[in-house]
Amino acid sequence: MLSRIAESLFWIGRYTERADGTARIVDVLRLQLLEDPGADEVTASRTVLSVIMGMPFEGDPGFADVGAALVFDRSNASSITGALFAARENARRARETLSTELWEGINTTWHRWNGFGRTVTTERHLSWVRERAALVSGIADSTMSHDEAWDFLVLGRSLERADMTARLVATGGLPRGGAPWSVVLSSCGAQQAFMRSQRGLLSDDRAAAFLVLDREFPRSVFFALSEAERRLDALSPQEDRIGISDEARRQLGRIRTSLEYRATSDVIADLPAQMLRVQGSVMAASQAVASRYFQSGQVTTWTRDGVV
Repeated sequence: MLSRIAESLFWIGRYTERADGTARIVDVLRLQLLEDPGADEVTASRTVLSVIMGMPFEGDPGFADVGAALVFDRSNASSITGALFAARENARRARETLSTELWEGINTTWHRWNGFGRTVTTERHLSWVRERAALVSGIADSTMSHDEAWDFLVLGRSLERADMTARLVATGGLPRGGAPWSVVLSSCGAQQAFMRSQRGLLSDDRAAAFLVLDREFPRSVFFALSEAERRLDALSPQEDRIGISDEARRQLGRIRTSLEYRATSDVIADLPAQMLRVQGSVMAASQAVASRYFQSGQVTTWTRDGVV
């Protein structure tokens, strides 16, 4: 597979999942302000922008400012608009590899989103983005051969999901400006799965442990890290008798095992710091994937005078 195609597929997975994850993070803030009239809008908004998304904001931000930055700002690749645009551009570059249904799903999503116009962020915007991201993901899984192309797409999706779920979990682990765990569970689509697995017993520690460590829920941090490792193994099976030669697998394996084999109570007690480490490992793994599989430097092209 061409390096540029692999890179485009990887980023289609990441950007589609980023739009979904950003919609969920903004929805956490929306529900938090809606369900708790006493919540400090400025503190909660600053927490989302500065602490969770790493976007310092001058002044006293409100929910409208969060919407402008994380929903409608096309120049920001972490916003919904920016992520959907980037996913569409990468899909256009990898058009010959994608199934027709997947291309149409991504292209239609971008054009319909533009049709909404730049308006106030509503529940309709956020739920629509989540539904379209799930649709694109389902189309990819059901219409693409599960070969290297699919592996790169799912690898990108899994890395982004681990990162975004870690950010969502961190909103519940913060002492000031953090969202209630019931809101975090709901925004992750985990409310029913959690209640079934825990037989209706809801507590902060149980909710946090479920979203971080559950082996069967597809949006848990552990599940996303494990899925990314499986895609890396499919792309390049480990053949060395000693050690791990794939730096991306090493990064993901280290953070996964540090979560899996550490006492659950210790993970929960240090939750914001643990989630920051997850984000750091995902970033390092992404850089290792780019270094190993994707073309770096200037692309070689033919001209009348020869190769440039």
